[in-house]
Amino acid sequence: MEHFLLALLGFASGFIVAGGVVALMVGLGIITRFIGISHTAGHVMYYEDAILLGTIAGTIVTVFEVEFPVGVWILVLGGLFTGVFVGGWIMALAEVINVFPVYCRRLGITKGLSWIVISMAIGKTLGSLMLFYMRWGKG
Repeated sequence: MEHFLLALLGFASGFIVAGGVVALMVGLGIITRFIGISHTAGHVMYYEDAILLGTIAGTIVTVFEVEFPVGVWILVLGGLFTGVFVGGWIMALAEVINVFPVYCRRLGITKGLSWIVISMAIGKTLGSLMLFYMRWGKG
């Protein structure tokens, strides 16, 4: 009985978290923005399928600790795609809450905003590459 209740609680919690993530994605307009930028509105069903399959695959890999015997380049490609997706989330969130216009107005920046954003992206990328190359955090 205890295992059943724990499973039910975990299942219900998963639904709540998934609902929150979907609400955030819809609220930020991430998926519609990606579709608009890529001019692929005719393939919305593929986006929905990819999101669902990615969620299921991510859950299985996380819960059951599945290992894939793939080469380094597949991992690099997966990391690149994951980074682009997370970067899209971050930029969408920053755009929705108007982070950049507020900072620029308060700091008196009138030109070069695109260079500032590019510099932040390059710095984040170099920092991540150093983290992985130096194996920091692997105590």
